[in-house]
Amino acid sequence: MSVVELTKENFETEVLAAKEPVLIDFWAAWCGPCQMQGPIVDEIAEEMEGKVKVCKVDVDAQPSLALNYQIVSIPTLVFMKQGMFQNKMIGLTDKETITEYLNTLL
Repeated sequence: MSVVELTKENFETEVLAAKEPVLIDFWAAWCGPCQMQGPIVDEIAEEMEGKVKVCKVDVDAQPSLALNYQIVSIPTLVFMKQGMFQNKMIGLTDKETITEYLNTLL
């Protein structure tokens, strides 16, 4: 499964109606730590395919989504399950920490 690019138009379908837990990476092209977080998130998407939906939000392109989830620092990872907010990790986060938390949502 590839990473889903979220917009305000597809957010409800892709995240709120998702049957599986959802990892959302809030990022921006100009953000150095976001550029390091991206490949980690991509690896998780590949390894947890079928178990977890992985999405990305470009905060510059989708400021309303960033505002809705009170994103004040990037990268920020938001975890959702059954349409409900579960957790938030702010700053560059290692793969093991992300994967361990996702496993608690399965």
